[in-house]
Amino acid sequence: MQTVSHHGRRTAYESTDRGGDGPRICCVHGSGSSRDLWRFQRELGAENPIVALDLSGHGDSTDIDATAGYPTLSAYVDDLLAVVERTDARILLGSSLGGAVVVHVLLEREFDPDAVVLTGTGARMGVLDDLLRWLETDFDRAVEFLHQPGRLFADPDPTLRERSIETMYDCGQAVTYRDFRTCHAFDVRDRLGEIDVPVLAVYGEHDRLTPPWFHEFLATEIPDAQTIEISDAGHLSMLERPDAFNEAVTTFLRTLED
Repeated sequence: MQTVSHHGRRTAYESTDRGGDGPRICCVHGSGSSRDLWRFQRELGAENPIVALDLSGHGDSTDIDATAGYPTLSAYVDDLLAVVERTDARILLGSSLGGAVVVHVLLEREFDPDAVVLTGTGARMGVLDDLLRWLETDFDRAVEFLHQPGRLFADPDPTLRERSIETMYDCGQAVTYRDFRTCHAFDVRDRLGEIDVPVLAVYGEHDRLTPPWFHEFLATEIPDAQTIEISDAGHLSMLERPDAFNEAVTTFLRTLED
């Protein structure tokens, strides 16, 4: 693990380099998660070195004092850009809330990556009222709801499920609730045409949190975008079907070289 200091806090990240000479990929996790989300993507390092960070308040990173919504999203973008500057990453890969962080970079900041991969992400990511209420008042119920089949996972392996639950509890109720409230406030449906980098939108076949049509909308509205489905997967296809997910990312990045 390494850290970078910025804006009065420390952001933790880790790097994996398996000899790949392609542009470095920086991976951004979603709500209630950590850089551990990307553990199976280390295999991508054979072609593209990998960096995965912990957003503020997650994993080993210092927390922030920010309200949910734009202030939190902007702080998370600062985390990402600090790591990008330190590591010279040129590809951004964001999952769910992490995808919103990446899109915010594209629309609001001056960094222009070579390409972007979004997964489990939409131009708007409204959260069910019941889930928001449980996240605030009954965290156990919220965690159980998210880990039922068809949500974070289509049909989760027990080990994957338990590790995901443990990560969410480690993140804690306050930060996880802040994350989901930030997702709920995110809406860039009228700005997708401004994105001018190649984008791949990857979705799980059985994802009910950010269903396939969320990603199809991204591909329709972003000028240079395409989608790919990961079969037999839910919201976290990078964990549930890592080989298929990694192949999709690798194939997309290779097409950029042609």
